[in-house]
Amino acid sequence: MSNILIIKHGSLGDIAQASGAIQDIFENHKQYKIFLLTTKPYYELFKKNPYIHHVILDKRLPRYNLIYLYFLMKEIKKYKFLKVFDLQNSSRTNFYKKILFPNANFNIWSSSITILPSDKDKTEFDKDSVLDRFNFQLTKSGLNTKNTLKPDFSWACQNIDEIKKRYDLKKYILLFPFCSPHLTVKRWPYYNDLIKLILSKFGDEYKLITAPGPKELADAKEIDATPILDNDKSLGISQLATLIKDSSFVVANDTGPAHIAAHVGANGLTLFGKHISASKVSIERDSFKPIQVEDLNKLSAEKVLERLSDNLV
Repeated sequence: MSNILIIKHGSLGDIAQASGAIQDIFENHKQYKIFLLTTKPYYELFKKNPYIHHVILDKRLPRYNLIYLYFLMKEIKKYKFLKVFDLQNSSRTNFYKKILFPNANFNIWSSSITILPSDKDKTEFDKDSVLDRFNFQLTKSGLNTKNTLKPDFSWACQNIDEIKKRYDLKKYILLFPFCSPHLTVKRWPYYNDLIKLILSKFGDEYKLITAPGPKELADAKEIDATPILDNDKSLGISQLATLIKDSSFVVANDTGPAHIAAHVGANGLTLFGKHISASKVSIERDSFKPIQVEDLNKLSAEKVLERLSDNLV
């Protein structure tokens, strides 16, 4: 049996988005073993993916760490991959190509660089939506794509009955008011106002919760909702995916959990300012919708409640 390599380093939202592309690569190569190169945060997660046979860890140490680079390339070369699908499409993975397959075209190394015709500019190509770019890459590489444009991240879920029992979670609205410290432009500032409006309209019909990440535990104390933890620690990705999937509704900033929500079939909203368009990141699904505004500071809690009420089922 021959081997195929997929490269996907991260981030969390990107992992969810790539799920359909990974499934299509598997479906088109059932006679092959599918390997995936990823980073530590997603190494154990990808072991659960039913379309991946083996996961290789890339610690992504600096490129000048020649010893590490030598052993990583040696590890990759030993599997004698017939083809590589670079779904990361970064300068780093292009650097790997120059070492592993320096003269390969898209028949051997499929990436956003190798699949583009000479008259198509990569800068312009990168303006297309994430899923459209994946789809173009795979179809150009000769694959039939049934799942790339509709990724399903449900494979990542795991049983969280004990957690749900501990917090008495039956019907709940899940809020993600957090964002990276260097991306505060993504933060909508009126979650506590929204919480008051939800309580006023629905009473105790829904429990209001958050699921803070490891660096968001302090911020969660400023939100008037119950933080869901596992033994005082943040939920793992698989636990988080299930919590999102089983929710009655999700309201989130443009962060990783929002992309999980979009691709596990959750019902909800994600809030976008001018930092990027919702269409560019392919987040709109049948039951998960964006609110796009010029200035998140001018998006009222009343407006979000209106959209929530219209879509809450």
